[in-house]
Amino acid sequence: MELPDRAAPGVEALAGTAADAACALADAAGPAGWNLAAVEDAADALDTIAAALSGIDPEAARLLAAIPAATKALLRHLGQDQDGDADGLAPPSPSPRLPKPRRRGLGPGWQGVQSASAKR
Repeated sequence: MELPDRAAPGVEALAGTAADAACALADAAGPAGWNLAAVEDAADALDTIAAALSGIDPEAARLLAAIPAATKALLRHLGQDQDGDADGLAPPSPSPRLPKPRRRGLGPGWQGVQSASAKR
């Protein structure tokens, strides 16, 4: 898809401001610089921008569809949603790790599959 050369009035300037703010946030925060309120605000910003970009076309919406679920999972991971979300569902519990099944070889003397061109 090809986008027009000119954005709607104010869109390019606001996108630049959002990018500058995101860079400033990344520079200021660092791994230990976050609290839950800041993460919630940043997640809301990501969701809003993803929703706006999803309006470009159906393929853009498909590509960005995972972002709201990812930000919700992040908030759940950080403890914001300890008692379940607004739907009344409990947070997912990690699945138990099952042992890997024992690998079996192809047996002694296996030579592989010979193609017709390899037999010539």
